[in-house]
Amino acid sequence: FYKDGSIEKFNLFDMFLVLSTSLDLYVIRPENKSAGMNFTIFRPLRFVRAIRTLRVLDTLRFCMPLRVMFNAIAASFVALFWSMMLLLVVMIMAALFLCQSVQGAIREEPGVISPQTQEWIFLKYGTPIRAVWSVFEFTFSGGWPGYADTLVEDVSNLYALFFFVYIISVVFALFRIITALFLKDTMALAAKDAEVAIQQKLEQKEQLAKNLLDFFEAADSSGDGVLTAEEFNEILSNPKIKTWLSMMDLSLHETEELFTILADGDGLVSFDEFTKGVLTMRGAARSEDVMSIKRNGQKMHTEVKGLQKSVHQLNKLIEHLREEIMQFSV
Repeated sequence: FYKDGSIEKFNLFDMFLVLSTSLDLYVIRPENKSAGMNFTIFRPLRFVRAIRTLRVLDTLRFCMPLRVMFNAIAASFVALFWSMMLLLVVMIMAALFLCQSVQGAIREEPGVISPQTQEWIFLKYGTPIRAVWSVFEFTFSGGWPGYADTLVEDVSNLYALFFFVYIISVVFALFRIITALFLKDTMALAAKDAEVAIQQKLEQKEQLAKNLLDFFEAADSSGDGVLTAEEFNEILSNPKIKTWLSMMDLSLHETEELFTILADGDGLVSFDEFTKGVLTMRGAARSEDVMSIKRNGQKMHTEVKGLQKSVHQLNKLIEHLREEIMQFSV
């Protein structure tokens, strides 16, 4: 049951299966009374319950690294398909080359190449299907010397050049390029995952708050919960503290001016004032900070112009009153 009183539909389905199976096992079979009812027809429905195990994937949202890995695997299927198509084309080309090139060795007179070697060559590269399978094996298994030594030593040394180029370009280079592409897609997917990004931001915020609290407690030598100018300047005079703050993207140079800004005129800095001020000054100026300053500047400019206009009108009024007073006195 849910909190609103509704019932999970799959729970009703499970209840039906349990009741029908229990009735079949403990009532009908012991009494040998089928009465034309065959409950075994419901047994295949048990496999439907196995589909419910997929609901365990819903728990991935509680484990962010596993969630990112699962999403990356799901999102990489398209890239995996085209990567395998590329590898398949390359392997088929290599297999056809080997299959065609060894036909002369297979048909060679027994005196030049031993029958055992000819049989081995035929089993590995004698037909296109055998050649493709052999190329697949030495491409993915890593045991390519076992497929190359016989051709190089008993057929032709030129096969060493073929295997050298193939192993370097496919097994070494192409595989690593594909791996790098998969890694790039995984990192891009992790960066786009909104929940992961939010979780990381929250963790960074919590860590920063903990670091600021440690700094504040270390600076508050009196333990009264507020910082004085002497306490603030004393802890910032330590080069290690400045380096630690710079690692948190906090560059504090003018300590006296900074303390004046944080103290807000009362000469003391509480933890809330310290945290709010430091977070505001953290890092370089952001675009919203610049826009806020620009907007406030425009607002001040408009108010000053209005004030100038009012002063000008007031001056005119004073001049007018002065003239009237002069005329009245005359």
